[in-house]
Amino acid sequence: MAAHSMTDSPPSIPVSLQRPHRALGVAAMLVLFLLTALLAYQTSERQGFRQMRDEASHQLDVLAAAIDSEVTRHASIPSAVELNPDVLALLRAPEERQDVLQPAANRFLQKLNDHLGGPAIFVLDTRGRVVASSDWIFSRNMLDADLSYMPFFKGAVAGMPERHYAVDNVRNEVGYYFALPIRDELNDWKVIGIAVVKSGLRELERRWLAQEAPALIVDNNGIVLLASPPEWRYATIQPKSPDVLAKVSREQFAGQALGTTSLDIAIDAAQEGTVVRLSKHLKPDNGPLQGARSYLALSRHLPGTAWRIVVFSDLRPVMIQASTHAALATAASGCLLLWLLYLNQRRRLQRGREEAQAMLEQANQELERNVEARTADLSDAVTRLQREVAERQRAEQTLRAAQDELVQAGKLAVLGQMATGITHELSQPLGAIRTLSANAVEFMHRGDMATAEKNLGIVGQLTEQMGGIITPLKTFARKSPAVPAAVDVRQAVDSALFLFEQRLRKQNVAVDRQFGPDSWIAWCDQNRLQQVLVNLIGNAIDAMADEPERRLSFSVERASSGQLALAVSDSGSGFTEAALEHLFEPFFTTKQPGEGLGLGLAISRDILRDFGGDLMAGPAPGGGARFVVLLPAFSGDSVAEEY
Repeated sequence: MAAHSMTDSPPSIPVSLQRPHRALGVAAMLVLFLLTALLAYQTSERQGFRQMRDEASHQLDVLAAAIDSEVTRHASIPSAVELNPDVLALLRAPEERQDVLQPAANRFLQKLNDHLGGPAIFVLDTRGRVVASSDWIFSRNMLDADLSYMPFFKGAVAGMPERHYAVDNVRNEVGYYFALPIRDELNDWKVIGIAVVKSGLRELERRWLAQEAPALIVDNNGIVLLASPPEWRYATIQPKSPDVLAKVSREQFAGQALGTTSLDIAIDAAQEGTVVRLSKHLKPDNGPLQGARSYLALSRHLPGTAWRIVVFSDLRPVMIQASTHAALATAASGCLLLWLLYLNQRRRLQRGREEAQAMLEQANQELERNVEARTADLSDAVTRLQREVAERQRAEQTLRAAQDELVQAGKLAVLGQMATGITHELSQPLGAIRTLSANAVEFMHRGDMATAEKNLGIVGQLTEQMGGIITPLKTFARKSPAVPAAVDVRQAVDSALFLFEQRLRKQNVAVDRQFGPDSWIAWCDQNRLQQVLVNLIGNAIDAMADEPERRLSFSVERASSGQLALAVSDSGSGFTEAALEHLFEPFFTTKQPGEGLGLGLAISRDILRDFGGDLMAGPAPGGGARFVVLLPAFSGDSVAEEY
């Protein structure tokens, strides 16, 4: 009995924490939960803020491009006005004769305005008085209105092109004004007037109201020009003094009330993105969380203007997401802490194996749920990335298809220009074939087979001659995908010159081909290279139309980079420095209106860059223009890379 009592020890008694230690433990857990929630909230908020800023920046790029296109599409109209002889005659005439010359100028401006569809066009004298206007047939027209107070007048009358947003005091309509000084070439190019076009902004306002995200357009004075909601128009970004607002209203807004509302936005900070709190909703909201709200404001300068565009993004989704992540992080911390407490309690109380196994299974289940949730997030991210890749591929295919269509349109345009010469070249062989075939039939009836055979032989020769004319045209006109291959540069130049043979002979253009005895083989698509050469030759012929000496030269050499440099030079008038800066921009052209779209050189350079080449321009030695076509040289490695 004594031995048994010696071997059996009494069961361990659980030891409880004292009340002060328990209170400190609870306080430490609360502090840990708060710190975890705060860290998760801040991390999620920063990530959401960056993502929202990237999305807003992309939206700004799209809106800025659309607004720039809408605002500046009428910028070139004053250039057409200053060249009109009726307008020049009106401005040169003394004041007592302007009433006689004014109707002709008014009718010209009206026709130009009707053709362009909407903008108001008018002409000012050097005192700021409207002497001709496209709206002369309306009762409330701009004629004789004094616009010398307008901001654009002072700069334009001093000889500088100006542009400005303003409200005229005749019709009280907003618009964007483009002003260009009119100079008199007969009077030492002195400024004798100003050509002005007023571009309406109704279409721009309609597009603004259809945008999903609220936005503003602000001028350089901090005045809101356009906004959604529209009642914020003419508000100020920052408070301004009444004197400044009165001056701006008088000079630019025809007395409109400005600055009744101040948004209090730091516009410079919005360049990189800033959080603002607005007391009024930017869009209607009938939800339970009405009142002041935080927004991400992001601004961007509009190209070509002194305007800024500001886009507002509601931060509620970011805050809700951050709160959700904070709650999840707190829950995860709680689970981790409970697991640690479980291990500590297990060591202290020596609980049974079954309870420990149950707790371990619970922890494993929680971990599996977290893994499944993370896997689902990764799957969603991969799906979104695949969609974005597919969208980019479709956009690239659409762009290449559009480029192919433009190339084919250029080919057909060249063939249309050569239709008369081709008809002349084919009409003579056709007439001879008709006569010889009729004679052959007659000789066969007479039994003179030798003469008939001779006539039919001549018919065959004429047929081969016609085939030699048609075959290059069929090859040039064929619409085919770009396939790189070994191309003889000399042969490509000869094929392109063949298409212009009639024009070159008719305009007495001397062609000088300096290729030397070497063989120049490039790695590109022959049809696309021929299209580039056709475009350059056609431009050169047009540039030499008014020159007494017309000379078109071709030369090729190997550049330091290993590429083939094919030079095409003409003896035309060449390019100005301003033209060289914009030569390869789409829709820029030095030709007269209606004679070209300004796309040929841009498309030609894109074609060459697709093959690893390039197109450069500059003055030719001795005068004229010189284009250099860079082409990758053919080698055995080119074929290996293709396959």
